[in-house]
Amino acid sequence: MINYNSASCLRAFLDKNGLGMQKKFGQNFLINPALRKTLVETLKAPAGGTVWEIGAGLGAMTRLLLDSGLKVSAFEIDRGFAKILRELFSGDDGFSLVEGDVLKTWHEQPAADYLLGNLPYNIASALLADFIENGRFFKRMVVTVQHEVALRMIAAAGTKNYSSFSVLCASVYRVKPLAVIKAASFYPRPRVDSRGVLLELREDAVSDPPPCFYLLLRRLFSSRRKTVKNNLEEFISSGGCLAGRTGKAGLIADEVLERNGISGSLRPENLTCEDFLVLAKTIEDM
Repeated sequence: MINYNSASCLRAFLDKNGLGMQKKFGQNFLINPALRKTLVETLKAPAGGTVWEIGAGLGAMTRLLLDSGLKVSAFEIDRGFAKILRELFSGDDGFSLVEGDVLKTWHEQPAADYLLGNLPYNIASALLADFIENGRFFKRMVVTVQHEVALRMIAAAGTKNYSSFSVLCASVYRVKPLAVIKAASFYPRPRVDSRGVLLELREDAVSDPPPCFYLLLRRLFSSRRKTVKNNLEEFISSGGCLAGRTGKAGLIADEVLERNGISGSLRPENLTCEDFLVLAKTIEDM
């Protein structure tokens, strides 16, 4: 039995089993039992529901999920931790293990309704973006991410943390901040604070966006200091859309903006998710 609530006990367990923490995997165990319980309860997954757990580690959250009657697909990249997970949970009917890099393995896995994860800092935004852009949506997600990433996820238009990632999340989910989690709640202690984030699937989620939506979104935010008009003109001039008409990029940009009542003098961070969608749709229609 592993004591998940004690840094010293976890360290002793790792030493006994010849396991180490690998910085490249962004491994940090949440040793605060109250927070673990709160995160699982916030997921609100009903008994019998299917859950993807990203970064299962040594199984602290896995145990809570299984005890709640859920069917858990646990993703774990560390071979040593995966071995422990098999030993601990192979007897649980609701448990399955997906070993390897989640960015490479998730595409081949059966879909789940819910997702829970203490996401490694180095892949959090890339993984969530990968899910959204490939249409893998969950009814509800509860993730723990670096505080800075959380601020970008929950940012509204016109605020300093608003980014293409903010728009991407908002296109599919209602994004709600949860508690800030101090470094002392983890072993080993990360250098920064973390934050829980709840993502609930919108009834009007953008499941089939205009083909150029994601590319347009990234390109417009790549030069935040430029106006929407200038960014849009450069996007059209790049030849990604409206082939054969790039010589008239300025006129086309004006027309696209005028059709949607959007001022070209605005900055990308002033546009809402709906603004980006109508711009992309207009370009596709043209």
